[in-house]
Amino acid sequence: MLDINLIRQNPKYVADSLAKKGCIVDFAEFLEQDVKKREMLAEVEKLKAQRNSNSALVPTYKKEGKDVSELIAKTKQIGEEIAVLDKNIEDLDKQMTTFLLGLPNIPDDDLLPGEKENNKVIHTFGEQPKFDFKPKSHIELCESLGLIDYERGAKLAGNGSWIYRGLGARLEWALLNFFIDEHLNDGYEFVLLPHMLNYECGLGAGQFPKFEDEVYWIDNKSETSKFLLPTAETALVNMYRNEVLKESDLPKKFAGYTPCYRREAGSYRAEERGMIRGHQFNKVEMVQYTTPKDSDKAFEELVGKAEKIVQKLGLHYRLSKLAAGDCSASMCRTYDIEVWIPSMGIYKEVSSASNARDYQARRNNTRYRNEETKKLEYVHTLNASGLATSRLFPAILEQYQNADGSVTIPEVLRKYMGGLEVIK
Repeated sequence: MLDINLIRQNPKYVADSLAKKGCIVDFAEFLEQDVKKREMLAEVEKLKAQRNSNSALVPTYKKEGKDVSELIAKTKQIGEEIAVLDKNIEDLDKQMTTFLLGLPNIPDDDLLPGEKENNKVIHTFGEQPKFDFKPKSHIELCESLGLIDYERGAKLAGNGSWIYRGLGARLEWALLNFFIDEHLNDGYEFVLLPHMLNYECGLGAGQFPKFEDEVYWIDNKSETSKFLLPTAETALVNMYRNEVLKESDLPKKFAGYTPCYRREAGSYRAEERGMIRGHQFNKVEMVQYTTPKDSDKAFEELVGKAEKIVQKLGLHYRLSKLAAGDCSASMCRTYDIEVWIPSMGIYKEVSSASNARDYQARRNNTRYRNEETKKLEYVHTLNASGLATSRLFPAILEQYQNADGSVTIPEVLRKYMGGLEVIK
């Protein structure tokens, strides 16, 4: 949620910044409501002071033998006026909060406006693999090597679902174990999270109310219902909701493994065939809680960690800085790691590293006490995939394939597969 003080002080800056994300907003009515609300709050405080003063006079009047009926009646009338104002303030506050909850985060000033057309490649790693034979797609390799059963996956759960089988299941599990070991070595706390979350988690992460229809609800969608988490980030950034942390405990670093459940699996475009986009996929997610002053350093760390994992796998990829409109609603900035899929001739995102700054913390009221000023401040939250497997798996198969139809296993994964070097 955006800082209301920033909107009060510089509504034009906020509006212009949001326009870079394609969000056109006029704050005139909101600011009028804000003024009206503050005026009513001041009036309530004035009436409460008057009521307290009258109440204090009642025993004095009684002691002096004066008639207190008029004073009591007046005090009761003031109480009724306060009740009406409190209700009006509550209604107005709900309208203003609903408005704020619907706004995306402000992109960082250095981001270009627009969407994918203005994304900028920062650098690439490795070279696009060249083959002296006709290479197969990951779908062909999965089927010929018995790694993925698409047909029976669709039979069990519909399009956008698959079954890992045999060495395919072992390769998937090897990737997840490799990721977790990397994060443990870097001092991240490993957590296993609930897959069914309450509404507050979606709200605090900034995914609700706008994207309520993109998750799987356990029962009828409502603010008392639970939903299947779309990413571990949704849970991790809510772990300290409504809590005050010690500055000395920051940064907090977590790595959480979960399946991810997405309703929006669904196009049948060629570049989304096979495992490229599905309703359920595995991912290890990194999240950090930091102070504002350490926020940028934490972002660089997360980007570097995600890159290091892809580099150790020996995969060709590029790192892209997203334009404002291509960042998700909750994020100020995002870098994507995009791995090369040879059969498609395109790069596909396998990790997004993002900084929400205090946007999520304001929504879920996660704060820390500044040791120097002793004041309460909002933490900054950051996240990065570390990593998602459903696109790495195809990239490994295609980039490491051999002329005889076998696939060489990346060296860092072999210890997780009993020393196996090649899938034949």
